[in-house]
Amino acid sequence: MNESTAHTIAGIPEWRHDLVGCLWTSAGTVLGFHGAPVVETLGAAWSFRHFPGDVRREEYYYPCAPGVSLWEAIAPYHPVRSTWCEPSDPDEGWDQVRAEVLAGRPVIVAADNFELPFRPAYRDVHTNHLVTVYGFDDKRGTARVLDAVPPRFDGDISIKELTAARDSANPILHDRDMFFTDRPIANRWLRVELDVAAFPAFDPATVRATIRRNLDGFADSTGPGLSGLAGQRAYLEECVTRLRSGEAIWEELFLVAGAVLANTALHADWLTTAADRFGYQGLREAARAVERVAHHWSAVRIAGVLTRDAQVSAERLSRRFAVLQDDHARAVADLEYALANW
Repeated sequence: MNESTAHTIAGIPEWRHDLVGCLWTSAGTVLGFHGAPVVETLGAAWSFRHFPGDVRREEYYYPCAPGVSLWEAIAPYHPVRSTWCEPSDPDEGWDQVRAEVLAGRPVIVAADNFELPFRPAYRDVHTNHLVTVYGFDDKRGTARVLDAVPPRFDGDISIKELTAARDSANPILHDRDMFFTDRPIANRWLRVELDVAAFPAFDPATVRATIRRNLDGFADSTGPGLSGLAGQRAYLEECVTRLRSGEAIWEELFLVAGAVLANTALHADWLTTAADRFGYQGLREAARAVERVAHHWSAVRIAGVLTRDAQVSAERLSRRFAVLQDDHARAVADLEYALANW
């Protein structure tokens, strides 16, 4: 063990968005700590991509193409990368996290909410979650943890409690253990690499090029998995078909829709930021159209869960999907118009 018995990293920012989860809140904290602009980074790309059979039961699920890391997937236009570190046991895991903190690097760790005393799910529901560790005190046996996801926590818990959360098997014990369970936490933590000096400028030329790249992506359905507007339509139609055949789709749809919701909501904020920065009303109007699409995805998550008890039928879900796709097409058209007239 290193000689220091206590260390807390100063200047840890907190970042939160109402429509995103722990993947983005923890990323926002680490990006902000390194002096990177959060919305400009996490909100630049807007896309749809789905890899059938690769939906992971994690609160921080996001579709990643083969060879693409989690952070590369959520910020594909910036020089960032993440690697899952998988220690062999809890002691090795804590030694690694502790060493990172001692070196001045806040650490994003996976944890089970069932074992975290500050989470509403404590001792009730198992959930695969992310928190940021940025301090420790060996003598007191505590770790300093930030979790910006409501109800928000920034303070000390015992290393014993954190270890239990990080080493949890995350089992399904009852019918409230949904969505993010049955996937062991395994003491994993994210090693993050980023080169802020090499981040693209947030200027009119870059914003135009980024919007063009996103629009081209929605027009292109090639590549691995289902992608673009055509891939999105195919996935949603498949969900309806599977539901009609009696298949349970609610957990998968909740995860898939959550990832698209966060991506869309952050892009709406990115467009608003650009509109405010450069004084272009056309981008502000397009941002409102994209934000509307984000809220459709929020409704899809709810409707999908309600199919569990047949409160929402396949026909009703199909109508919800049709409204989403119509408004998505309008948002794309609004962006095309804004780009052409800027």
